[in-house]
Amino acid sequence: MDKLNIIVASDSVGETAELVARAGLSQFKPDQCEQDITRYPYIESFENVDEVVQVAEDTNSIIVYTLVKPEIRKYMETQIREAAIKSVDIMGPLMRILTDELEEKPFYEPGLVHRLDEAYFNKIEAIEFAVKYDDGKDPKGIAKADIILLGISRTSKTPLSQYLAHKSYKVLNIPVVPEVTPPDNLFDVDPNKIIALKISEEKLNKIRKERLKQLGLGDSARYATEQRIREELDYFHTLVNKIGCTVIDVSDKAIEETANDIVNIIDQNNFSDLKKEIDS
Repeated sequence: MDKLNIIVASDSVGETAELVARAGLSQFKPDQCEQDITRYPYIESFENVDEVVQVAEDTNSIIVYTLVKPEIRKYMETQIREAAIKSVDIMGPLMRILTDELEEKPFYEPGLVHRLDEAYFNKIEAIEFAVKYDDGKDPKGIAKADIILLGISRTSKTPLSQYLAHKSYKVLNIPVVPEVTPPDNLFDVDPNKIIALKISEEKLNKIRKERLKQLGLGDSARYATEQRIREELDYFHTLVNKIGCTVIDVSDKAIEETANDIVNIIDQNNFSDLKKEIDS
């Protein structure tokens, strides 16, 4: 054989079928004959199938295909059989076995695996974002964030950022400290995406004293005194009022509960903004 022609046909991008074809070819010496792989993506009609089959006949090609829609796959099978073309159906046999085993009808929707991949990479990107912009490290991330968390020390900003990142939200958190001026661009973003984390004096005092013990320090350090906590909370409320953002009391809430509240607020704010835009 002087040349081996393979046509990859798919109702999505065709990446899976091409990978299988190349994996098969990799098991043979590349110098045995010239190899050519041509990809035909987005096979969505009988006319598309006819074109692939005609090209395969004209070029003496093998067809490797992944088609999830039953009517298109069945038509491809029929046309291939009538034209006596060598072929491999990658998706069909597996779909039939899975349907029998799961006793459930498939979605029959092309491209779902790529959407899952996209969702996975969005999550990874959000996690990396939360790490990069944790604890106010870089104010440049403010404009890029989906959610901005404000709070004094020990209000679970970092755990919340990571938890929300696993839901694919890009979260930046900023510590509120009386001696530190907030970034200027914090006042330029939409306050609807800023969530301030409030906590009671009593709860915070207890948490900070416990934290000092864990660090091997006495619980009388200024960090845990009532006066210092009151100073920080007063400054927190002044800043929040200036920004005009939503405040959530995290005093007696688990991370998961607070995160769900944040998501609901952000989603509702996004919906309201979209409605205003449509109405205008």
